Amino acid sequence: MSSQLPLRDVHLPAAPSIWPPAPGWWLLIAGVLLVLGAYLLWVWLRRRRRQRWLALFDAQLQATAAGPERLAAASELLRRAARRVDANAVSLQGEPWLRFLDGAKGRDFSEGDGRVLLEGGFRPQLDAALVERACAVARARFITLMAGTR
Repeated sequence: MSSQLPLRDVHLPAAPSIWPPAPGWWLLIAGVLLVLGAYLLWVWLRRRRRQRWLALFDAQLQATAAGPERLAAASELLRRAARRVDANAVSLQGEPWLRFLDGAKGRDFSEGDGRVLLEGGFRPQLDAALVERACAVARARFITLMAGTR
């Protein structure tokens, strides 16, 4: 009787295909894309905010004449930005104000080109190159103050 049965060898099923992925992989891909999209949005919003601050600073300086008026405008913008970090910073005068502007990273205001901000707005004339260097230092510090970093 065994000779009449058509017996065949055992066949394994085919391996599962790679496509379409399992639902867990779809959730993982969606999560990664969501996190990546949120990060890119955050970077774009930070860049846009920084560009608005730079445009504000540049527009205020362009609205003034060169020389002492430009330094006075830069100093006013720095005082406004300083309020974001420390409300008492607006009342600082002289060396304490320059040390506050230096922050923890450098000495650009107390020992560098930014020192002219103390009395430069009250001088009748200033060297144009000195004014531009001081405004460049002030512009960089304005951005860090607006970002809320000391």
